[in-house]
Parts: sequence; structure tokens; C-alpha cells
Amino acid sequence: MLRLWRLRRVSKFFSRLEKDRNYNYFVVRCVKLICVTLFVVHMAGCFYYRIAVNYKDPSKTWIGSVWEDFHGESLWIRYVKSLYWSTTTLSTTGYGDLHAVNPQEMIFVMFYMMFNLGLTSYLIGNMTNLVVHATFRTRQFRDTIQAVSSFAQRNRLPIRLQEQMLAHLCLKYRTDSEGLHQQETIGSLPKAIRSSISNYLFYSLVDKVYLFRGASNDLLFQLVTEMKAEYFPPREDVILQNEAPTDLYILVTGAVELIVHRNGIEQVVGEAATGDVIGEIGLLCYRPQLFTVRTKRLSQLLRLNRTAFLNIVQSNVGDGTVIMNNLLQHLKELNDPEMEGILQHTEHMLTQDRMDLPLTLCIAAMRGDDLLLHQLLKQGSDPNETDENGRTALHIAASNGNEHCVVLLLEYGVDPNIKDSEGNVPLWEALQGNHKSVFKLLSDNGATITSGDVGQFAYTAAEQNNLDLLKEIVKYGGDVTLRARCGTTAIHTAISEGNTEMVKFILDQGADVDKPDLHGWTPRALADHQGQEEIQALFENRMQTNKKTVSTIPKHPGVPFGRKPMARYNSEPTIPPFSTSFRHDVMPPVPEVSWPDRPRRRRADNFHNSLVGMMSVASTGENDIISSPARFTGFASLNCRARVTLSCPDKGEVAGKIVALPHSLQELLDIGSKKFGCNASKILTKEGAEIEDIEVLRDGDHLVLVSDAGTQS
Repeated sequence: MLRLWRLRRVSKFFSRLEKDRNYNYFVVRCVKLICVTLFVVHMAGCFYYRIAVNYKDPSKTWIGSVWEDFHGESLWIRYVKSLYWSTTTLSTTGYGDLHAVNPQEMIFVMFYMMFNLGLTSYLIGNMTNLVVHATFRTRQFRDTIQAVSSFAQRNRLPIRLQEQMLAHLCLKYRTDSEGLHQQETIGSLPKAIRSSISNYLFYSLVDKVYLFRGASNDLLFQLVTEMKAEYFPPREDVILQNEAPTDLYILVTGAVELIVHRNGIEQVVGEAATGDVIGEIGLLCYRPQLFTVRTKRLSQLLRLNRTAFLNIVQSNVGDGTVIMNNLLQHLKELNDPEMEGILQHTEHMLTQDRMDLPLTLCIAAMRGDDLLLHQLLKQGSDPNETDENGRTALHIAASNGNEHCVVLLLEYGVDPNIKDSEGNVPLWEALQGNHKSVFKLLSDNGATITSGDVGQFAYTAAEQNNLDLLKEIVKYGGDVTLRARCGTTAIHTAISEGNTEMVKFILDQGADVDKPDLHGWTPRALADHQGQEEIQALFENRMQTNKKTVSTIPKHPGVPFGRKPMARYNSEPTIPPFSTSFRHDVMPPVPEVSWPDRPRRRRADNFHNSLVGMMSVASTGENDIISSPARFTGFASLNCRARVTLSCPDKGEVAGKIVALPHSLQELLDIGSKKFGCNASKILTKEGAEIEDIEVLRDGDHLVLVSDAGTQS
């Protein structure tokens, strides 16, 4: 009897199968009920037979009264007869042939039949639940359809509205039966898992929406987490014209029509496709919805509640400015008279501070709207407020050449020499854009080029081969011999570019040809190292003109140990210092350079939005959190062009010459032909592989020129 305790393992086994999604629940449940029934029949038959065997008078037992010599029967026959009695008793179809005879059998039969009442109820109840569950959804759907139809007929609703109601219920039944109830499934999970699922499914789509172009990753992550995915059947209204703006939608799949009602007639004025945002104008501009949005086919949309949207945007102030600017720019690009009216109304509300989303001076300057800029300044906006890159409205207006905006900002006391995060000043922005009227206006109001990073300005002009820009820097008092942030100077850059005229101009401004840069390279050594013969001659003539004693410069001067030659990027390989012991057959290994697939989004600066940020602002006496300049943590390194070594064995030139890498393979062939006096037709590596694309070359590569004569031989 104690061995029967092992049956609990069977119960646990069936419990695991019922929860295993790889097995059908209905089948597992039916098998379990059958096993329970067979086990009860078996145990009852065995106990009943044992009572008959142990009774003192075998002829007065249930089996002995029918078969006198039942001991002579085989064990299988006796087992079948016992099961027969147990089954007929369990199903309450007996007694006719086999029945209890002695008192012991009668007592056992009474308890067995009472047990059968409970067992039968258990079996019937479970089977009923299984059958009813299979048809429950269909029955509930039919009841709901009947209730909705009765409601529509009782209230005499329009036929089209009745069709929309029935279509929505049919879609809901379909999604439930096919396992498409996506939002219900996600809603039952913890918040972290819900956020991960939503971002995996919809982040890439939301990232492409025009309204969020330029917004931070943090904002997009928070918005996607709050969005709800919903399905709509064909010909169903998602938004009604003139209803209150409570939600905005992003179309995931399907298509919708934009409809306006004029004089009782519906007119289709547009259509939205995947990735389009719907209802944003009404939500952000505080206006009733402009259109009725109706699906053309089965569509999935992401719905974002207005309250949740504004709460997220208000905690990311910089992103709110970006979103509002995107909306205003979109309204302006539509070129629609009605949209122009909405644009003017929205701008007026922004200047009156009657909207939850901010509008800054930088946005007004970026749009070139001097009227809006004037209104914001009259409202008390700080003319020196900055964006996330430290740029002010004056930087933007000067860069765009908007003279009216510059005048307004100067009248309201903007600092004409304010620097952004990269050290740029408004006068430099105007010089770069060649806006002469603007930089004259700035100069007359106290703006100077020396307030910024003049060395970087000169380096940029030299890198662009823009001699006129370099002259403008000198005209306004800038010293073009200063170092840039990367440690080099404008004359080093001009030498790398091979711009002799620019080198001469910088020399006229007092540049020292023997003054090294941050990497230890002097202009003289760099010109000789790169084989710039015209520039070398210029240096010699300049030294002779000034009657200075100069030492003879060897053809290949040595470079002090530890100095690094200039390179375009720090991540690129660099050639070793050139010396008399330099071997062309030994080249340094070229490390792999990895580049990002796409530019990174800026990260939102949430410090000022936090409690600690507010407390720190209060303690320092700052009045405007938004207008505080963004902190700049570093500068991108700027370097010079790559160089390669050319040799021409056909002309007996094995030592080679170092030249700056041009922009095309043909230019490199022309340079080699000119330097070696040959007609070069191919470029090979030292190993003999032919070069077919300039992009595969790197700083420090050793290349071999092959002329037509060498090819024929």
C-alpha cells in the first residue's frame, strides 16, 4: 500500500505537461482523466476480488455464486471479471449478474458507490469545462454582436457607424483568436521588459519621424515606452475632425486618408503612409483636429497620450525646443494658406508664453524670423542664451548672414564676442560665410576676431586653401602664426596642402620656419620631408633676403627621435621619421581603422532638469536654467593629409620620394610622372599588387610606379 504513494509523481508529471506549451492542453487533460478512471476501476476490482478470495465460504461471494470453481479459472479471466464488476458499478449500470452477496461485500460496494458519485462529478465537470472553453470566445463574440446590433437599431444609428462598430468587434475577435492581442500581452509584463519590447519593435520607426528629428536618444526611448500599439480595421475613423486633441498617432503598417468635411461633403485632402505622424498639429498647437483620419485597410498605429507626451518633453527642455522647431518648419514647408495661419497663431502663442513647449531665440534666428525674434526679446528673453552646443542666436544669425536679426540682437545688448563650445565667435561665423555686411556690422559694434581661437581659425582657412579668408583674419587683427587646438599651425597645413602662395603670405606675417609644432616638426623640415621643392626654395630665398646665416639643409634631414609626423587622423597609421637609416623594405604595420555606421545623436543634458541641478543653479544665482551654456567636454582632433612614398625602378629611382596623397589615382600618376620624368601607367605595392582605387591607400604606404616602357619589357 505504501507504494501507492509514488503515484504523486504521476500527478506532478501531468501538471508539468499541462503547463508545457509544446503539448496541447485539451489532449493532456483528456489523457489525465482517462488514466484516473482506469486507475480507480483497477483498484476497486482488485479490492473486491480480494474480499471474495479471503471469505470463509467461497460459494457465498459475488464471484463464487456465479462460478463455483472460479479458482480454477486463469488469472486473466478472473481479472477481467473483476474489472467488469467495477466498471458496471462505476457507471451505475449494474446489478444484474454480479452483485454483493455477503455483508463484507455489501459494505465495500456502498462506500465504492458513494466514492463514484464524487468521481463522476469530477469527470463530467472537467469534460464540460474543456468543451465549453473551446467555444467560449465564439459564444461571447456572438452575444456581443447581438448586443451591439440591438443597441444600434434601438438608437437608429447611421448605417456607416453600425458597420464601423461591427468591424471593430470582428477585428477584436480575430486578434484574440489568432493571438494578436499585442498590447494586452505587453501590459501583463514588468515595466522594464515592456520598455525593451517596445523599443525593439518601434524605436527605429519613431527615430525617422520628422517631428523627432534631432531629438536625443533619451527622449525617444521614453516616448516609445509610453506608446500603445493598436489595430484598426478598414474604413474606421481614428480621429474625427474638430474633436479635442488628446492623442497623436504614428502609422506602423497600413494606410489612412485625411478627410475634411466642407458643406456636408467629405473631401480627401491627403494620405498618410508608414512612418507618418497624425494629429500632431492639433496636439501641439492647441487647436481642434484639422482632419478626419480614416483607415483604408487593416492598419496598426502607435498612440501617444498628450499628457504623457508633454510630461516627457518638459523633462527634456532642449528636446522640446527641437520638436517645436521641427513642427514650425514643417508647417512652413507645406505652403498652404490654412497652415500659414496656424503657423502665425502658434508663433504668437509661443511669444506670449501660452504653450507648454518652449521657443528660443536660437530657433527664431535659425528660421531667420526677425519679427518673432523681436517679440521674444521684448518678452524678456536673454539675448546671450545658448543651445546645447553653446551657440547663441548671434552665432546663428551671423552664420546665415541675417543682418536684421544681428541688428536686433545687438540692440538688446548681446555680447558680440561671446564664444561657443568650440571657441568660435560671431565675427568668425560671418567671415566663413563671406557675409561682408554682417561682419562689418559686428566689427563696428566691438566684435574682434582675437576673442576666439585665432589659431584654429587660421588652421581652418589653410585647410580649405582659402587665402582670402586668411587675409580677412589678418585684416581684423588675427595672428595666423598661432597654433590650433590640434597642435599644428596654419603654415604647417599650407605646406601639407602644397599651397606656396599661402605659405608666402604666412611668412609675411612673421611665421618662423624653424619653430616646431606640438609634434616637433618645423615648417622647414616638413617641407623637405614632403618634397615640396618650391616651398623649400621660398624658405631659402627668404633666409637669404633677410641675410641670416643658415646651415645647409641635407636632402633628407633627420627627424628627432620620438617626433611624430603629421597625419590626417589620429586613428590612421603614421610613417616613421625619415632618416639616413630608413629602409623602404620595412614598413610599419597598418592598424585597422573602424568608423561608425552613422553619426551619433547628441545626448540630452539632463543635469539642469534634475533636483541636484536645480539646487546648484539656485546656489549659484542663475536665473535661467535653459539659457545656461552647455558644457563642452572635448574637441575633435584635427590633423593633416596622408603621405606616401613613390619610387620608379624603371628610371633607377629606388630611394623614392614622399608626396602628399591626392584625391584621385590619376592625380597620383601625374605627380609621379612629373617627379621621375616618366610616363607612369600603373601603381603597384612593394609586393607587386596593382592599386586600382585611391581609397585603399594609407599614410606611409610605399608605392612603385610602372611606366609604359617597363610594362612592354
